[in-house]
Amino acid sequence: MSSLSETTSDTPAEPSRASEATVHRLERSSPLSRKTDAPLEDAPAKDKVEDKAPEKAGPAAPKRSRSRMLMFALLPVALVAGGYFYVTGGAVMSTDNAYVQADMVGLSTDVSGIVSQVAVHDNQTVAKGDILFKLDQTQFQLALDRADAQIGIVRNDLTALQSSYRDMQAQIGQAQADVQFNTVNFQRQQQLLTNNFTSKANFDAAQNTLRAAQQKVASLQAQLAAIAANLNGNPDAPIEDHPRYKDALAARAEAARQLDHTTVRAPFAGIVTNVPSLQPGQYLAAATVGFNIVSSDHVWVQASPKETELTYVKPGQKATIEVDTYPGSQWTGAVDSVSPASASSFSLLPAENTSGNWVKVVQRIPMRVRVENQPGKPPLRVGMSVELNVDTGHARGFPQFISKLFGGRSSGSQSLDSQSVGQSSGNADKTNG
Repeated sequence: MSSLSETTSDTPAEPSRASEATVHRLERSSPLSRKTDAPLEDAPAKDKVEDKAPEKAGPAAPKRSRSRMLMFALLPVALVAGGYFYVTGGAVMSTDNAYVQADMVGLSTDVSGIVSQVAVHDNQTVAKGDILFKLDQTQFQLALDRADAQIGIVRNDLTALQSSYRDMQAQIGQAQADVQFNTVNFQRQQQLLTNNFTSKANFDAAQNTLRAAQQKVASLQAQLAAIAANLNGNPDAPIEDHPRYKDALAARAEAARQLDHTTVRAPFAGIVTNVPSLQPGQYLAAATVGFNIVSSDHVWVQASPKETELTYVKPGQKATIEVDTYPGSQWTGAVDSVSPASASSFSLLPAENTSGNWVKVVQRIPMRVRVENQPGKPPLRVGMSVELNVDTGHARGFPQFISKLFGGRSSGSQSLDSQSVGQSSGNADKTNG
């Protein structure tokens, strides 16, 4: 019975194992099972790769740790270097709101006339004193000749007046002699009439002759005074000192000046431009601009930095100039002056700061920088864009919170305090003086 039960208990297990084997074969043989089992088949490969990866990354781990240690070691050095450059930097004020400027004059003349010659062409370089254009000189030459003739006329008139003065003096002398003679004759006739040796008619005739001689002397003296007045009260003075002669000389000088101004010359060395606007035969009225000349010697940079950038900028500080037209070229210069007012202050309609809706806007202050002409440098033209760097010599210093933390003051505040102390001491010296 026991053997039978054993056999009966073992027989059902064998069919189940066979069924599991057949099912497993069918699953492996079906394409769906292949797709679904693919990850299962690849899993051992991935496990192998993952098992091998740590073996390859093992030698690189010390290098990575050394690089991290090096980076952590260099971080304080970088911070110190950055802090040093921050504290010692900020001494250069830079702005790109700057342009090249130069003396530029509109050429004109104070006399009117017809243009007879234009001696230059457009964009020509000229030297100081070179002839630029001329006006017709005929009328001005005639005016000069007339002034020369007038000088001769005045000289002759004054010479004649001097001669008349001397002649009048002689006539007065003769008239005074006649008065003396007639006085003696009158006294004689008066004595004879008293003694009844002459008639009353002879006495009256002598008296009338004396009075006529006296009146003649008075008339001649009045004429002499008039001649002396025409001779400026000093008949013996040189003719060149007489006002009429000086007036004639001034008229002659004015005629010569106008004749000279018919030839327009270059007031300074430079380049003429807009020359075709003036042509021969054109009537040019007085004070009308013919064309322009731009200086080639006196060139400067007109900059307009922000007001917050001018804290330590002073006249005389060195500057470097870079022009956008010439990359790589650099000019040296110095701060010439700083405007006492902002650019907006000179506008036609300046901002009304007293209005209720006030918005604070950073203003720009014009600044002029002198350019040192250096041989071999490219030419600078008016209006070129400039990159300006001014060395103020004032480092940025420590931030205020660090200075306050250590109980000190920043270099900027120290310098400002020193300046204020110097100014106050100077004012005190002035008051004591």
